[in-house]
Amino acid sequence: MRRRAAEFRRPARRRISNWIVGLLGLFLIVGLVLFVLHHQHQEGFEQLIQDKDDLTKEVQHTEVNLTEEITSPTSFARQMSEQITLAKAYVIIAKEHNNLRLAWELSTQIRNSQLLLSKAAMRGTPITLLEAESLVKRLSSLIYKAQDSHYDVATTLMTLKTHIQALEERASAATVQSVAFGQLAAEEIPKSLHCLDTKLTVYWLSKPELQKLAEEQQNSPRLVDNNLYHFCIFSDNVLAASAVVNSTVSNAEHPKQLVFHVVTDEVNYRAMQAWFLLNDFLGSTIEVQNVKEFTWLNASYSPLVKQLEEAKTETHYFTYSSDLNSEPRFRNPKYISLLNHLRFYIPEIYPALEKVVFLDDDVIVQKDLTPLFSLDLHGNVNGAVETCLEAFHRYYKYLNFSNPSIGEKFDPQACGWAFGMNVFDLMVWKKANLTALYHYWQVQNADGMLWKSGTLPPGLLVFHGFTEPLDRRWHVLGLGYDPSIDERLIESAAVVHYNGNMKPWLKLAIGKYKPLWDRFVNQTHPYIQDCALQ
Repeated sequence: MRRRAAEFRRPARRRISNWIVGLLGLFLIVGLVLFVLHHQHQEGFEQLIQDKDDLTKEVQHTEVNLTEEITSPTSFARQMSEQITLAKAYVIIAKEHNNLRLAWELSTQIRNSQLLLSKAAMRGTPITLLEAESLVKRLSSLIYKAQDSHYDVATTLMTLKTHIQALEERASAATVQSVAFGQLAAEEIPKSLHCLDTKLTVYWLSKPELQKLAEEQQNSPRLVDNNLYHFCIFSDNVLAASAVVNSTVSNAEHPKQLVFHVVTDEVNYRAMQAWFLLNDFLGSTIEVQNVKEFTWLNASYSPLVKQLEEAKTETHYFTYSSDLNSEPRFRNPKYISLLNHLRFYIPEIYPALEKVVFLDDDVIVQKDLTPLFSLDLHGNVNGAVETCLEAFHRYYKYLNFSNPSIGEKFDPQACGWAFGMNVFDLMVWKKANLTALYHYWQVQNADGMLWKSGTLPPGLLVFHGFTEPLDRRWHVLGLGYDPSIDERLIESAAVVHYNGNMKPWLKLAIGKYKPLWDRFVNQTHPYIQDCALQ
């Protein structure tokens, strides 16, 4: 068979090879296209993210500061705030002139403006012209209308001044009233305490043997033994006196060496006797006396007693006064209680004693007080903690220095001190005849022009030059009125004093200080438990 010529043969293998090459080329082109598209998409996505970040930063950067916005002289927020303030004044004036329609329209626009300010503050963007224009125009029109109705600037100022004065008077009256109510609450005898007094008095009257025991103890040689530690308390409050005694003996190293001299009034004498005879105070000796038995303390001997018996004194303290300038704390009837002034007669009450520690009935003892008896008073009569440190209580706070009797003899900046925990050297007291000096100043103050009332002002005069400053940790004051006393100061104090109206036995006591007192009250006693339900 004859073969074809070369040019007429089928190029089968070459056609297959060309097809493969063409297919590979197509794939390559498609890949390049996809690569380019992907790259462009990635760049677009990154650009989108960048644009979004820039937009976020721009928004954050333009977020409004409301305080700056209101204080800015060009902002709508400030303009609206000033309009609101002025409009409020015209609302008051419109109401006073019985123009209730104008007052209502002003109030409506004030609320609308306040609403826009609130929205701007919530969204964090400035108020725009479009938002503010209608409100500003409407409120401006109403303000102009108010001014046109003769509510001019002078009228506005006078009206506002009158309102300010009225508010000041109301605030002053509310303050005085608050003090007066607090004073009444402090003077009020709680039902539970009255209940306890009644139960103890009934018990005393039903137990003749208890009365006999009290008479025998009055002759105890321990009462005049100067080798023992003597404390005196003048009180008409059974629970308060008991807490003072209990806290003192509980913190003493040798409680059996302690002697307490309690003086009370005729009303509470039986209850006080019964309580201290029924309860044991770690072997200490407790004497209870009735102030009515001090027959020597009469009007012929004491100018104070004479003044207390005068009708005008009783009228001053027990007649209601509508004078808002009078200070209720100076009209407290406790200041004319003879018990409150017995501290000036301690040498006469205890003529055989050489040194005593005086304790108010609103104190709590936290340390052993016997070291007080060995303190060197450097020839002074009264050992006391000064109060002119933080509180700046100096003589001018208590005494009338416009009176020559005071101004010529004392320094108004002299440092005051505290009654409530005092060491008295009775031997030096009697030698200096300070009781007679007390009588002198009481006579000078018969008209009440040297000091208002109370015992501290005459004490500052009588013991001037006879007072030895003690370390402040012996006596910390303020638990009856100051809720912010440093806890470390209270913890380090030998005696804490609830001076003020918020006594620990009252419901208005400062809560965080009350447990210091509660722990020295015998809550398990049947009488106390029964009376707690009253």
